[in-house]
Amino acid sequence: MDSPFTDLDRPPLREAALRKALLVPGGLWREITVLPETGSTNADVAKVADEPEGLVVVAESQNAGRGRMDRRWSAPPRSGIAVSVLLAPTEVPVARWGWLPLLAGVAAASAVSRVTGVDVRLKWPNDLLVGERKLAGILAERAGAGVVLGIGLNVTLRQEELPVPTATSLVLSGAEVTDRDPILRALLRELEEWYTRWRLAGGDAHTSGLHAAYTESCATLGRRVRVDLPAGPALEGPATAIDDDGRLTVTGPDGPTAVGAGDVIHVRPATA
Repeated sequence: MDSPFTDLDRPPLREAALRKALLVPGGLWREITVLPETGSTNADVAKVADEPEGLVVVAESQNAGRGRMDRRWSAPPRSGIAVSVLLAPTEVPVARWGWLPLLAGVAAASAVSRVTGVDVRLKWPNDLLVGERKLAGILAERAGAGVVLGIGLNVTLRQEELPVPTATSLVLSGAEVTDRDPILRALLRELEEWYTRWRLAGGDAHTSGLHAAYTESCATLGRRVRVDLPAGPALEGPATAIDDDGRLTVTGPDGPTAVGAGDVIHVRPATA
C-alpha cells in the first residue's frame, strides 16, 4: 500500500481526534475505528451486529464496497469518506425502520452542505446529488438485531477518477472545505441528532420532522420519472409525494402508485 502522505491533497483521517470529538458521555457513538484498507465497511460492521449500537467503522480504502442491488463502489485511497455505523432502534416498530436510509440522507445532505457550501439535494431513495450528478450513496442492511448504515461520499475525486460520468465530488463541485475530518464529524453529529429525534418520536417521520425535512430536500419530487421495476413494465409519471412509509408516489396512467426502495432497480428522469 502507498504511504498515507503520497498524495498531500489527501491526508489521512485522524482517528484519535475523531474519537476525542465524537465519543462523549451519553452520546450515541461508542467506538470509532479507522481502517487503512478493507473490503467493505458494511461487512465489517455486520460481523459484530449483535454488539450494542454506536459502532463506527471508517475505511481509507475499500476494495469491495457495495451500493444498492450489489453495485460495486470504489474510489482511490483517501479520496472520499466510506463509513458504516451500527444502529439498533429496538423501541421503534420494525415497520418504520425503512426510514433509516432516508434519515441518513437528510443528515448527510445537511452536514455536507453546511460544512462545504455545496448545495446538496436528495434523489429518492438514497443518493446525494449536486445538480444532476451523484455525490454520495447510502446503503442500509439488516444485520443481527439492528441495521448497518453505510455512506460513501466522494470528496476529492478528480474528473478522470470518477467511477461513472454521472458522478461528481466535492472538489469538482467547488467545495469551500475538502478536509474529510470536519466533514465526517459534522455528518456523524447530524446523523446522531436526527436518529435521536426520530427514535424519541417512536419512528414517526412526521412527529420527528423527518418527513418534512426529506420532502424539502428531495430533488425527485415534482419531476417526471421512470421507475424500473424487477418485473413488469416500467412506471412512468410525475413523482408527487413521499408517503408515511418513505415510499415514492408516482402518478402513472393508472393513478398514483407507491414504490418502496426495495421494489425498484432504478429511478431516473423520464426522457419525455
